[in-house]
Amino acid sequence: MNKRKLWASALSLSLLTPALAACSFTGDAKQETPQTLRIATTTGWFDEEYFRREYTELFELEYKNIEVEIVQLGENYRYSRGPREEEEDPMVKLKEAMQGPNPPDVVLFSYDQMPELVNENLLSPLEPMIKENKFNTEDIVPAVLDGIKQVGNGQIYALSPTFYSSALVYNKAMFDEAGVGYPTDGMSWNDLFDLAKRVSKDDGSQYGFNFYSYGGSDLFSTVQNYANVLRLRTFDKEGEKMTVDSDSWEEVWKTIIQLGKDKVIPFMDPNNPEDFSRFNNDNPFGYNDFLSGRLAMTIISLYEIKELINANKEADNIEGYTPIQWDIVSVPTAPDGSSYNFGFSELMAINAKAPNPKAAWKYIEFMNGEDWARLKSRSSNNLISNKKYTKRSDGEEYNVEAFYNVKPAPPETMEDYQIYRKLPNIYDVVWLGQKYFNEAMEGKTGIRDALKAWQEEGDALLLQMKENPDASSFDRGGSEVIAVPAG
Repeated sequence: MNKRKLWASALSLSLLTPALAACSFTGDAKQETPQTLRIATTTGWFDEEYFRREYTELFELEYKNIEVEIVQLGENYRYSRGPREEEEDPMVKLKEAMQGPNPPDVVLFSYDQMPELVNENLLSPLEPMIKENKFNTEDIVPAVLDGIKQVGNGQIYALSPTFYSSALVYNKAMFDEAGVGYPTDGMSWNDLFDLAKRVSKDDGSQYGFNFYSYGGSDLFSTVQNYANVLRLRTFDKEGEKMTVDSDSWEEVWKTIIQLGKDKVIPFMDPNNPEDFSRFNNDNPFGYNDFLSGRLAMTIISLYEIKELINANKEADNIEGYTPIQWDIVSVPTAPDGSSYNFGFSELMAINAKAPNPKAAWKYIEFMNGEDWARLKSRSSNNLISNKKYTKRSDGEEYNVEAFYNVKPAPPETMEDYQIYRKLPNIYDVVWLGQKYFNEAMEGKTGIRDALKAWQEEGDALLLQMKENPDASSFDRGGSEVIAVPAG
């Protein structure tokens, strides 16, 4: 392995090594009666060792009298061998367990599952315990509480010690060279695209923007990303009718196709071998358009920022890498002002029928308290909900507020995960659009005509799926089986 590849690998591995921190706990729970706290989770890809490391070990160190028992109720994709559609809905299993003879005390679930639990009165409101125990919610990032209240009918039924979000990172040198002002918080998508045009280069050596930093994607993936952030649905909430034959979808396709043709947004054209040449240059980060200096702006996660910081710190030891002067701003939002990129890995709540509600509150209080936040802020790849520890201990100064100066999107604006359970092959309907998009991009058909064709063929396939949920546009051998439009 040559030097530059070795350094790139070493840097990637270094990001996986959590920093250790000395700590002291002051809880007096050791003298209390031993208890068992049952925690249920709907998480898929379940790994008990990882779960305990992330969610229980520090708590058990503080409360030595409380033994944690984990109840895994999600689809364990990691070990599942049968078809996923045959699995019982994790929400059904969770609700049965919560009301069963041996109910869990604490439940962990996803954001889009919370409204159902709240509306069926299966969770205990946390505000009485917050008030009684003087838990300081002022320390929590406002967007986190706003998102929780948004699906809790204005009340706090859950808390989350971490959240995930994205920001828009930009290369200052590229803007300085072009004589263009830096991006700012609160920009619209049109503002961003205008900036991207002004810092891109006609010869394709420098692009203005992409939704991701890693190269290799086609332009249809980009158009799907843009449609997602604008909350454009591919099909209705019942999964019975396509919704792509619209002015909004037409504008999205028109915008991205033009940005691609103008070399403002990079994409891979499988018919053009030169598009693959940028992965074979002497840059150790050839796979990454932003780190390799080919991209002025991109949407970035906290993990990717850590990679950028480490690359800059080790620049003297990485042959072919030039340090990047950068900062971040908030990602433009959807028309309703909400951010598609903001969310929660796990929400924690107390079962309304918890046998040990006091121990359950101790768990939630600790996991969302200052001690846990202080320790995990040094190693977590998610952002910490406690404002005091959202700023990373990486020695860098950057606009970290860009990650959370946003409004979380309500679950009803997203395509319902239940549809994907009911119709396991419905993604085939989405990817039917690729051939029509390519035809529109190549000028073989008009954009609106392509969307109409996608809608017509998609409607036919959705009808087949309604009658047979296993229906697909692809056979088992991978050959495409196109649905025949009715009429």
